[in-house]
Amino acid sequence: MTPPDVTGLDLTGLDTRPSQVWGAVRLVPLVRDEPVEDLRLHARPYGDTTGLVAVRPHQAYVSYVPHGFVATWTGDGTPAAAYGTHLAPDDSPPATTMDLRFHRRMARRENKQRLRFLPLHLALEGYLSLHFGGPSVAWEEWSQHAVRQGLSPRAEEAYRGAEVRGLAEALRVFEIHPGQCGVLLYVADALAAAFAVPHPDDYRALHPTLLQDLFGELIHHYATLMPPVPDFRARVDDTRIRSLAGLRTAVAEQEDAWARFHDTTMAGGLLRHTYTWRTVHRMGRFTLSRFLPVFRPKEENHIGEAITDDRGRIVYLKTFRLSEGQIRRGHLLDRLAAHDWHLANTAAHLGLTEAQLGLRLQSAGFGHLLRQDILDGYRSRERTRSG
Repeated sequence: MTPPDVTGLDLTGLDTRPSQVWGAVRLVPLVRDEPVEDLRLHARPYGDTTGLVAVRPHQAYVSYVPHGFVATWTGDGTPAAAYGTHLAPDDSPPATTMDLRFHRRMARRENKQRLRFLPLHLALEGYLSLHFGGPSVAWEEWSQHAVRQGLSPRAEEAYRGAEVRGLAEALRVFEIHPGQCGVLLYVADALAAAFAVPHPDDYRALHPTLLQDLFGELIHHYATLMPPVPDFRARVDDTRIRSLAGLRTAVAEQEDAWARFHDTTMAGGLLRHTYTWRTVHRMGRFTLSRFLPVFRPKEENHIGEAITDDRGRIVYLKTFRLSEGQIRRGHLLDRLAAHDWHLANTAAHLGLTEAQLGLRLQSAGFGHLLRQDILDGYRSRERTRSG
C-alpha cells in the first residue's frame, strides 16, 4: 500500500472576501482570479434517499445520500463543459417517500473523462474506516468480537444542513460575489465547513447543496443556542482621504487586513495543521484525495476531501468539523494502533492506568471490543482506587 502524504491545507489561488452575517451564521466568500476551466463539477440529485454504498466486496454501509457530484475534465487543458447541467421547474413536486438507492463505490468512473463521487462520504468513510480492522495482535484483553470483526459495526451521527438554524435563510439572502468559487461557513464563529469548486458557474449551481450536506453535533448546537455574531465592518480614517485614488487604497488595505485576520485567526484551526492524505482517484492532471487530521483532543479538527491539480493547488474542497466525541474516538484509535493495540503501553503513553484507558474506551463506545471480565475488573479497580 502506498504510504499516505502528510501535508498542510493550502488555499493558494482562493482569496477571501468580506464576510456576510445572518444571525449566528457567517459566510466568507472564496474568490478565484482565474477559474479552472478544464475541470467542471455538477450535482446529480438523488432526492431524499437512503443510500447503501458498496465500499469493497462484501462491505457496505447505509447513509443519507442526497446527491452525487460528477467531475468532467479534459486532457488537453481546453475548457470542459459542466456535463448534464439542467434547470428544474420551481413547481416540481417534493419527494414524499425516502427510497433506498444502491451506489457502487464512493468514486466511480463513468467514462474516460467523467467521474461520479459522493461528496463528504469520501471524507467520512476515511474517518469511519480508521483502524477498522481492530487489534493487530490478539492480546488477552480483546474480545473475540474485536479479533474477528474489528470495529464493525461503526456508526456516527450528523445533521443535515437544512436542520442547522439560520443556514437556509443565509444561503438565500447572501450575495454571491463575482468570481466566487467557494465559501467558508461559520456558525457562532466556529468554522463548520469549507467548500470550494473550480469555476464560478459551478459554485452558483452548487451553492444550495450546502443545505443537503452533513454537519456535526457541535455546529447544530451552536446554531440553536448561540446569539447572533457581530459583523466585521471596515473603518476608513476619512481624515487621510484626499482623493478617489486614496479611497481605493484605503479600501484595499481594509480588505487585505480582513483577509490576513481571517486566514491566520478565524480559519487557523483548519489551515495551520497538517493532514494525512490518501489518493482516491486520478483524473488526468487532477487527483481526488481525502484527508484526516492528527487527532488533537480539545482542539479544532476537520476531515475532508479535495481535488488538486498537477501543481498541488486545491480546485475542489469539502470539509467536515468533528465533534469532541469524534475527535476523542479518533485519538484513542490512533494511539492504540501506534502501540500495536497493547493496552498497558498505550495507557503509559497517555499518562493513564490501564483501567482508566479501558473505561475511556467504554465511554467512547468501544467497550464491546474488550472482554467482559476484563472490563468488570477495570471498573472494580477504579472503584477501589477512588474509594
